Amino acid sequence: MTLADNPEACNVAALLSDWAERLPDRAAVIAYRSFNVDQPSAAESWTFRQLDDDSSAIALGLKSIGAVPGTRLAMLVPVGFEFVSLVFACFKAGVVPIMIDPGMGRKNLIGCLAGAQPEGFLAIPKAQAIRTLLRSKFPAAKLNVTVGPRLFWGGVTLKQLRANHLPEVARDRVSVRGQLCQSQREDPAAIIFTSGGTGVPKGVHYCHGNFARQVQQIQERYAIEPGGTDVACFPLFALFNAGMGNTTVLPKMNFSRPAQASPQHLVQVIAKHQATQAFASPAVWRNVGAYCRRKQIKLPSVKRVLAAGAPVSPDVLQAMKNCLEPEGDMHTPYGATEALPVASNSATCVLGETVNATRAGKGTCVGTRFSGIEWKVIEIEEGPIADITMAKEVPPGTIGEIIVRGEVVTKSYFNNPKATAAAKISAANSFWHRMGDTGYLDEQDRFWFCGRVAHRVLTAAGTMYTIPCEALFNNHPAVFRSALVGIGEPGQQEPVIVIELEPATGGRPVSQHQWSTIKSELQQIVETHELTRNIKHVLRHPSLPVDIRHNVKIFREQLSGWAEKQLESR
Repeated sequence: MTLADNPEACNVAALLSDWAERLPDRAAVIAYRSFNVDQPSAAESWTFRQLDDDSSAIALGLKSIGAVPGTRLAMLVPVGFEFVSLVFACFKAGVVPIMIDPGMGRKNLIGCLAGAQPEGFLAIPKAQAIRTLLRSKFPAAKLNVTVGPRLFWGGVTLKQLRANHLPEVARDRVSVRGQLCQSQREDPAAIIFTSGGTGVPKGVHYCHGNFARQVQQIQERYAIEPGGTDVACFPLFALFNAGMGNTTVLPKMNFSRPAQASPQHLVQVIAKHQATQAFASPAVWRNVGAYCRRKQIKLPSVKRVLAAGAPVSPDVLQAMKNCLEPEGDMHTPYGATEALPVASNSATCVLGETVNATRAGKGTCVGTRFSGIEWKVIEIEEGPIADITMAKEVPPGTIGEIIVRGEVVTKSYFNNPKATAAAKISAANSFWHRMGDTGYLDEQDRFWFCGRVAHRVLTAAGTMYTIPCEALFNNHPAVFRSALVGIGEPGQQEPVIVIELEPATGGRPVSQHQWSTIKSELQQIVETHELTRNIKHVLRHPSLPVDIRHNVKIFREQLSGWAEKQLESR
């Protein structure tokens, strides 16, 4: 079944219930609690029927304590079955879960939660305790459910909600469905916070129609059939899997630190469950590809590997492609929290066609757009653009700012009209979203990403874009990654390239003498290419700061301040 089969469906939870009828005994979620995949207690498994019943019982429980459609509940629960079930329960009750990565740090976490104005918390005891101590920041948080034992705070426990309503669900599932929320496409579904890669994280306001269209677009583009198994290192993908009749396997890992995931464990999990698909950040696949190369491991069951969050290097694409059978491929969907999916490319296309242009500084080809997406590249404007008639479209091959529209594109940020005005452009009966990315469209209507608008370096000699410049340095075998940053006022910025070297081999760090040699070679790159000739300084950084969610987006704002201090101290 697809959403196309049921065009009136606008709630992914309705699809879960449909699959529970068709595949009641198939595993919906398998969550690992141990790295030993062969140990009987290493993982727990729940069927589609169990997930549907459990989420329905919780939904009834939420209604019984006063939650109504539109109620906002902050969700602070570790990734696992309960996370998945709670999200579906919220959808079924019409409750709007506020989903935020706790790894963003306490200050950002508390600030974002306060701004989202939660009317309650679905949270583990530690989070409930903090909520109680900071109750002045959450004055409306009256509906609180503790996932685990409840201590000195009020509210109910998740265990109580289940016990109170599971018998009712088991007696008459059809009747229970009638009691649950029949959402419309424009009804609020969730508030999901961005990673904050270019500033303070913002709460993206999702409607049910956004989620429903996402499932349809992903299923259509990648020809995903029901009955497959996905090893999901990005937990929200579990929601899509359940809507497509696929099993989600959640490996043992810290989902807020994906680069630290054990490649051995991931490979073992993929093999044990004969996974047909796996989704993770590029940081994960870099480690998995290297591990498979060292151990000469193949992943014959995998039809598609998905990587999102940042450009994927050609080396990682090749390493993962080598792990798969000829009919398998690695795909790199492009989008943002506010608009996903927008476009997609494949390892086959990149390695066979676009990689040389990328290495020569032409940007990263993110591929062709999804069928439900329209896009344009317009001249870059610093401030808000009120109406599409005020935006000037640029011809193919000219770098500008990409804007998109379609049913997967969200309309607003929650409680943040200033950010909404900056990101949305009105049009007749619709709107466009500013992705915040620079790049250009080629003659085949493919988008080539050249970096974030906020990260371009504005020098007296002209504008420099991060991705094209950095690619030239990343070609050097000793360079792990690099970052172009600007020092000074826009229009007069001094460009600096900051280098992170490949991890040392043999346990010996790179010596100062070795660095001097590498630096001289990097200086030759500066002098050889037109894109880099204005760069005056090449600095070495031990480990570039990256985002929490994907561990690959470089925080260039932090690096700019660091580089300025380095140069001042000389």
